[in-house]
Amino acid sequence: MSAMAVVARIPPTPTPTRRFSEASSSSSGCSSSRRRWGRRRSQLVRAAIVEATPPPPPSSSSSSSSSPAPLVLESRQRQSQRQRERTEDLQAEAVRRAVEIVIALGSFGVSLGLDRSRGDLDRNKRFRAAQLRRIFTRLGPTFVKLGQGLSTRPDLCPPEYLEELSQLQDALPTFPDEEAFSCIERELGLSLDSIFSSISASPIAAASLGQVYKAQLKYSGQVVAVKVQRPAIEEAIGLDFYLIRGLGFLINKYVDIISSDVVALIDEFASRVYQELNYVQEAQNARRFRKLYADREDILVPDIFWDYTGTKVLTMEWVDGVKLNEQVAIEKQGLKVLDLVNTGIQCSLRQLLEYGYFHADPHPGNLLATPDGKLAFLDFGMMSETPEEARSAIIGHVVHMVNRDYEAMARDYYALDFLSPDVDVSPIVPALRDFFDDALNYTVSELNFKTLVDGLGNVLYQYPFNVPAYYALILRSLTVLEGLALYADPNFKVLAASYPYFAKRLLTDSSPYLRDALIELLFKDGKFRWNRLENLLVEGRKDRDFSAKDALQPVLKLLLGPDGEELRVLVIKEAVRVTEAFVLGSVIDAYSSMPDMVRSLIFNGNGNSSGPLVMSNTEQQRMIELRNRVSRIWQLLQSSENFDPTTLQPILQVLQQPEARDLGGRVIGGITRRLAARLLQQVLRLPPTSSASASTS
Repeated sequence: MSAMAVVARIPPTPTPTRRFSEASSSSSGCSSSRRRWGRRRSQLVRAAIVEATPPPPPSSSSSSSSSPAPLVLESRQRQSQRQRERTEDLQAEAVRRAVEIVIALGSFGVSLGLDRSRGDLDRNKRFRAAQLRRIFTRLGPTFVKLGQGLSTRPDLCPPEYLEELSQLQDALPTFPDEEAFSCIERELGLSLDSIFSSISASPIAAASLGQVYKAQLKYSGQVVAVKVQRPAIEEAIGLDFYLIRGLGFLINKYVDIISSDVVALIDEFASRVYQELNYVQEAQNARRFRKLYADREDILVPDIFWDYTGTKVLTMEWVDGVKLNEQVAIEKQGLKVLDLVNTGIQCSLRQLLEYGYFHADPHPGNLLATPDGKLAFLDFGMMSETPEEARSAIIGHVVHMVNRDYEAMARDYYALDFLSPDVDVSPIVPALRDFFDDALNYTVSELNFKTLVDGLGNVLYQYPFNVPAYYALILRSLTVLEGLALYADPNFKVLAASYPYFAKRLLTDSSPYLRDALIELLFKDGKFRWNRLENLLVEGRKDRDFSAKDALQPVLKLLLGPDGEELRVLVIKEAVRVTEAFVLGSVIDAYSSMPDMVRSLIFNGNGNSSGPLVMSNTEQQRMIELRNRVSRIWQLLQSSENFDPTTLQPILQVLQQPEARDLGGRVIGGITRRLAARLLQQVLRLPPTSSASASTS
């Protein structure tokens, strides 16, 4: 999967080049014995993963009329014999492979146990890490992929293991160049010298599924990366999945602690791996990804050369760059790792929550820093999609988490397809409360994404959850990005970097689900929480796509819509309160700026420390704070880069509608009554009623 991911570094290492003006095209490569073994193994694995269909029985009419001919009987006997031989060979190969895996991993486990008992665990870390890398390499592609995943998790593996396992990205054994060149010619139906003016004599990189050559196209002179699939890779992976699937059946039957259907998860993963083996599909993935996300100036997606791409050969634009976990090399170019990681996070959030089509394998070898500071995405074999309903549900889930609304969090699992509609979520609520009440004592900037994932995982395992494959890949994508950032900054938090995007989506998205989530966040117990709105605007403005105009429209449409009466009642109440705060706040400011003598003359000596109004100092302070907060919010909107006074024009147009005029009249009426009550209190110097005090709190 990562063969395309490590196509280059800066500066690229000079590689011997095969020039076709001086050398003939590649030889056919494979020996006859290798071909026979490849075909034989292919037959074995296909027998393992595809249930053989027996020949149809003869019809009753034919059997009654005549006996089968001797040649037909002989053919059936030979077919039956071949079937028995295939089954026996498959069983023998499966046993051999199972024994190989058990011996390899078992011996490693025994070695670790001996190190622990002797007190040599720390001293032997480097040696054991190299041993594990060699074991994964020897066991083949399935285990190489496992090692690639572990190499991006500093929270799970010591540094020695990370360093060794990271070599699985670009230091795997190669297969013969003659076989690769022969595969190119066979797949494309053209000779090498008719396609390329030159091609590297040896691979630039090798990985679990293929190896990459650097070449120059003959017709245009453009430098390209040519990925060639490993021979017999499909058969090798098929046999491993056959064995792993058998283990899945045992887990489903005997391991009660795992509630998910393990076989279904294995089938889902196998499907993705087999899609990854089809390079035409990968090319289509790259084209779609480029169309959706390469519109940003800081994102680079290489182009595909379709005339030179087939199911086992992929030709794409060459990218010069440095892997994202090579901090020293990146900084030598005057770039910052954290800036690139943040670019990756913002792009990943767009992938996960905006278009729903995302790169499901963003390990360091698939993310390169280019010399001009762009982040290049490579290797599009493993992609996934987030269902549209789930995209909004994920954002809403974050809102409910911040709001500590655990009942709503539990209900989100229906929309996320974690639970079937007939499952009662009430027992889940206390478990969510127990974990998140502790986790949310941290601020967003302090909260570690992995901590949340692990804590939520503990909750999921206790209840009948079935975590969809797309969600597991989302968690993996974000934890990988956080892991990459930890190389540069141990205090980096992916949630803090993601929050501006969530804030922008909440303020600007017209999705009914997100509009409801925004209302839940801003209103509590019938009161508007201006501090939450101010915080959303502060964070949302950090996202470069934030628009003040877009932030006004969804709320306005909801407010004036046919289902917005409940919200209109809250808005009217809040509009009265804010207007009162501005009017009376101005009176308080004017009173405070007067000289003492003027105060005595105007108020006939009745001026006091509480001010000119019949309200307590606490109430006056609360009113001033409300006015100042609303003023700051308006300033935040005005100071937005794309703010335009004409932003308010749609509001004025909508206010001409009958529903809006009714709303405006109700607001003016409420303000008039409230100020009249205040004025009457002031004239009569009556103490404020409890209801009046409540209305200003």
